[in-house]
Amino acid sequence: MPASPSTARAINDRLALRLLQQEGSLTAGQLKHLTGLSRPTVADLVERLTDAGLIEVVGEAGEQRRGPNAKLYGIVAGRAHLAALDVRTEGVSVVVSDLVGAVLAEAAVPIGGDTGTGPAVEQAVALVERVVKEAGADRLHTVGIGAPGLIDPASGELRDSSGLPAWHRRLVAALQERLPEARVNVENETNLAALAEQRDGVARDRDTFVLLWLGHGTGAAVVLDGALRRGASGGTGEIGFLPVPGTSGLPSAVDCDGGFHSLAGSAAIVELAGEYGLTVEGDAVHEPVAAGVVRGAVVRVASTDSSRTSDTAPPVGSLHDPASASRFLDALADRLAIGVASVVAILDPGCVVLGGEVGQAGGEELAGRVEERIRRMSPLATIVRPSSLGGAAVLRGALLTARDAAQDELFAPPDR
Repeated sequence: MPASPSTARAINDRLALRLLQQEGSLTAGQLKHLTGLSRPTVADLVERLTDAGLIEVVGEAGEQRRGPNAKLYGIVAGRAHLAALDVRTEGVSVVVSDLVGAVLAEAAVPIGGDTGTGPAVEQAVALVERVVKEAGADRLHTVGIGAPGLIDPASGELRDSSGLPAWHRRLVAALQERLPEARVNVENETNLAALAEQRDGVARDRDTFVLLWLGHGTGAAVVLDGALRRGASGGTGEIGFLPVPGTSGLPSAVDCDGGFHSLAGSAAIVELAGEYGLTVEGDAVHEPVAAGVVRGAVVRVASTDSSRTSDTAPPVGSLHDPASASRFLDALADRLAIGVASVVAILDPGCVVLGGEVGQAGGEELAGRVEERIRRMSPLATIVRPSSLGGAAVLRGALLTARDAAQDELFAPPDR
């Protein structure tokens, strides 16, 4: 049966709003072209959406022609404000944006391991309130949180996890209490990083891929046929618990030591670097020290030719020694390939992104070494790419999901 006039209008409005979300500001002519609707229908929906306070004139098309330039329409950015949090073991980062995702204010605060649960929660909540104030927002519509650990698929809540601070779970409840009008959503940090890489990063051309998170800890996110897969208990991608050769034992249900984490976590990478005499570098508040040493090794390998022609030989056993740096990257690639090969054998994703701060620091140099090992270890063709977003992918993913949730609610038909 043909749609009723009201249903047709709602469908057309949703289509136009979705295009404005995806493409940014558009003229009525561009909306006509992209939707395939008639000029009068587009004029009606533009008037309807403008009267509803959902879109507004944000400028004029830059085309020089006779007569007035065409008006550019865009989503009303100030209709709602959003917040995104990246919750780490050692601190919190916060951004506040408008409805289209433009960042208005951001800040971060370190939280020491010896900080009590109550004071840690208060520090984090106070940071959110301060950033909201700096952004000039009266209130928040949606808050997206990225945190390590398992998300209960039934309740959507962060589950108790050994080895993670208790204040993580308390923070979600505290934010909901202090921001009663806001919708607070929490998601695993690695899953958010994968969503960000798929939307804005190196996986934009992939419907199926795996992101291997390499930061303070390890994790993986699985995207199959365009959909993020969480698993029966929300634990898809807990690769840190994967039993692997080369460790001192086996992981347990409450401790990933002895699993892949013991080979590829930040502490393990720093220890490996020490075996090659490499100097540890790192200066970012939330950056694992391992990212600094990996970045330094990549820089020295890239400058091998200039070092060879230099009159002064670099000291052996430091980041100024390209040979030591190259051997370290080879050893690290050997370790990472063990985890990647296991994922490839089960999922055959065709693409693995080395994510997190360490994956970004390793760049094409480290990704290429891992890919070369996978070619030898597996008959399944697999591209290995370095993250383009690094650790910032968590905040980006949290903001994207908050924006999508807010827009879906605000743009819903009145009778839904």
